[in-house]
Amino acid sequence: MRYSLLIPVYNRPDEVDELLQSLTDQHFKDFEVLVVEDGSTLPCLSIVEKYTRLLPVHYLAQPNGGPGSARNFGAAHAKGDYLLILDSDCLVPRDYLTAIEQELRRAPVDAFGGPDRAHESFSPIQKAINYSMTSFFTTGGIRGGKRKMDRFFPRSFNMGVRGEVYQALGGFSAMRFGEDIDFSIRILEGGYSCRLFPDAWVYHKRRTDLRKFFKQVHNSGIARINLYKKYPHSLKIVHLLPAAFTVVTALLLAGALCGCPYALLPLLIYVLLVGTDATLRTRSLIIGLYSIGTSLVQLIGYGTGFLRAWWRRCLLGKNEFEAFRKSFYK
Repeated sequence: MRYSLLIPVYNRPDEVDELLQSLTDQHFKDFEVLVVEDGSTLPCLSIVEKYTRLLPVHYLAQPNGGPGSARNFGAAHAKGDYLLILDSDCLVPRDYLTAIEQELRRAPVDAFGGPDRAHESFSPIQKAINYSMTSFFTTGGIRGGKRKMDRFFPRSFNMGVRGEVYQALGGFSAMRFGEDIDFSIRILEGGYSCRLFPDAWVYHKRRTDLRKFFKQVHNSGIARINLYKKYPHSLKIVHLLPAAFTVVTALLLAGALCGCPYALLPLLIYVLLVGTDATLRTRSLIIGLYSIGTSLVQLIGYGTGFLRAWWRRCLLGKNEFEAFRKSFYK
């Protein structure tokens, strides 16, 4: 078996249906699919059973333990040389596995990852979220691009690892936030090779509304501090920018409330730049307008999570689980 696709799922049967449907169209056929139900109250067993004649798909279930634990559970049952990790909210183009196979035949590697895109069928808010997660004006444009990177850190929505490497590293850790980046750091620090496969991309739905998106990026900000506490060298200047943006925005709003007429001018310029860039890139004024909101949510959500975790973990000295007792996964 060449590839084992691991798909953890928690209460998202409709997404699993769409993902499995997209896998039936793969040109490359030497693969198996392991869907791991992570303690869902809305199980997807009936969905998986629809595809048993179309795909080599297996259904596994465990008590809720989070996506990292679910991936490890699936990996223990996998037979493939490479383990491919996908989020349940992804769709794959028909040449996805072909692109991976071509890259590995050209230059074998221990681990890899690919970028994500927005499908034409996605809602305007989903396309706006995709913009805000990849734009130069929010993330610096470093996510999912083709630019040369000396150290590439795959993310769990589209990630591949040689089975032997996965087992040697013990798979994903018990980290509550940022477990995929933690795994990528351990891959690189273990001396294993890792690179971006730019043509092995997936359609990634991300979140469907601003509240869910805020929660996602807020947890990402928390994850960055947790990773810093574990790997101090992993914190870069770019990771500080959303927190700086959040603080400056709060100061500008305070200035405006105190009667300074020009206090909001820098923020208005930023909003104009984002709206114009998003409109030109997506060729949609509606998505451009939505992108203003999603970009502000992306920066402030991440920034507040970062500052919250910095306060609790770095200043108050709490450990990861003391600082955030509420389960991230439920």
